[in-house]
Amino acid sequence: MIHLSVGQIPISFQEYWQSIFNFDEHAANEIIAREIRFPRLYMSLIAGASLSVVGLLMQTLFNNPLAGPYVLGINSGSSLFVALSIMTGIPFLTSDLGIIANSLLGAFLFGLVILFFSRIVRTQIALLLVGLMLGSFVSAFVSFIQSASNAQELKVFTLWALGSLQKVEYTQLPLIILITAIGIVGSFLIIKPLNILVLGEKEAKLLGVNIKQVRLVIIIITAILTGLVTAFCGPIAFVGLAVPNLVRILFKTQQHFILIAASIMMGALFILVCDIFIQLVEPYFMLPINVLTSIIGAPMVIFFVLKRLK
Repeated sequence: MIHLSVGQIPISFQEYWQSIFNFDEHAANEIIAREIRFPRLYMSLIAGASLSVVGLLMQTLFNNPLAGPYVLGINSGSSLFVALSIMTGIPFLTSDLGIIANSLLGAFLFGLVILFFSRIVRTQIALLLVGLMLGSFVSAFVSFIQSASNAQELKVFTLWALGSLQKVEYTQLPLIILITAIGIVGSFLIIKPLNILVLGEKEAKLLGVNIKQVRLVIIIITAILTGLVTAFCGPIAFVGLAVPNLVRILFKTQQHFILIAASIMMGALFILVCDIFIQLVEPYFMLPINVLTSIIGAPMVIFFVLKRLK
C-alpha cells in the first residue's frame, strides 16, 4: 500500500480498483495505475523473491555462503546475451521474446560453466575467483560489442544495464508471473535433497540423492528466474547474495522450506523498500535500482565475510 501511494500523482483506492476491474482508457489516473504503478509493484516483488531464492539454491549447491547469481557470473552471462540481442539489429532478437529467450539461454549456459568449474577447483575461494574472472571477461566482451554499436543501440543497452523496474507492461505480467511461479514451485519440489545437500555431496550420495539431477534442476531454476529478472529489469546486484545470508542468520535453521519461504518474503520486501526510496527521491534525481542494491548489499556482504572469518 505504501509503494502504491508514494508516487507523485495521488491515486485513490477506487481508481486502483477501477483500473483492474472496470478500466477506462480515457481516465488518466487509471492509466497510470494500470500501466505504471501495478507493473512496477509486481516486478519489485518478483525480482526480490526470484533473486533471493536463486542465491539460496546456489549457496546450498556449492556449499558456499558467498555464492550468488551476480558473484558467480550468472547475471553476466544473461547480460552478455541480452547485449547481443539489443545490438545485433536482427528484428526477432531485439523483440521482447528474443531478449527474454537470450537472457534465459545466457543464464543457463553460464550456470553450466560455473557447475563445470565447481567440479575442477578445490576451494570455495577459487570458485569465487572463477566467477569474478568470468564477469570481467564478459564485461570486456560487452564493451567490445558496445564500441561497434550505433548510438541508439548503445543508449538502449546502457539504460537497460542501469537496472529499472519500470520496463514491464501490464499485458506482460501474466507471462512473467507464470514463469516465476514455475521457478519458485520448482525450488519447493527439491526441498528434501536440498536439506540433505547441507551435509555434503558424499553424504547426500550415500543417502540416495541423485546429485547430477539435483544440480541440473538447480541450474535450470537459476536460469529461469535470473534470466527473467535480468531481461526485464537489468542486472540487479547483491540481492541474491545478501538476503539468503541474512535469512540464515535470522532463522538459524537448515530446513529449506523455511529458508525458501523466508527468502521469498524478505527478498520481495527488500526490493520493495528500495523502490519506495527510489520513488521518494525521483523528484530530485534518478537513482537506478542496481545502484541502490549495490550500495546497501555490498556492506552487508563485507559484514558476512568478516563474520565468517572470525
